[in-house]
Amino acid sequence: MKYLQKLDGFQRSPAGLEWRIWKKLHVILAVGTALPLLASAGAYVLDGWDPATQNARAVEQFFYVMLGVVMLHWTLVLTLAIGCAIVMLMKGPAYVADAYPMEKPPRASEKHIQR
Repeated sequence: MKYLQKLDGFQRSPAGLEWRIWKKLHVILAVGTALPLLASAGAYVLDGWDPATQNARAVEQFFYVMLGVVMLHWTLVLTLAIGCAIVMLMKGPAYVADAYPMEKPPRASEKHIQR
């Protein structure tokens, strides 16, 4: 038995938006991770410059909010990657399913009512 036999005469769909997104996912992931973490690091640095405005609780809370934004971003990028992979698989070549013999349906004269 030959596995993964491609269906004859099937035309693949042209690549679309999914490939453009797929190729940029690493940049989207890096930028979306770096920006919130840089913002929280900047808040720590700026808070230490002026001792009169030190508000450690607010800065720490801002850090945790930015950490939550990073986690949300990672989840969204993973969801986007799964969506791109599904579209790429669906646009790929069609394969022949396993063949099995079909039973002929009984004709009207051969039907028996069983009680």
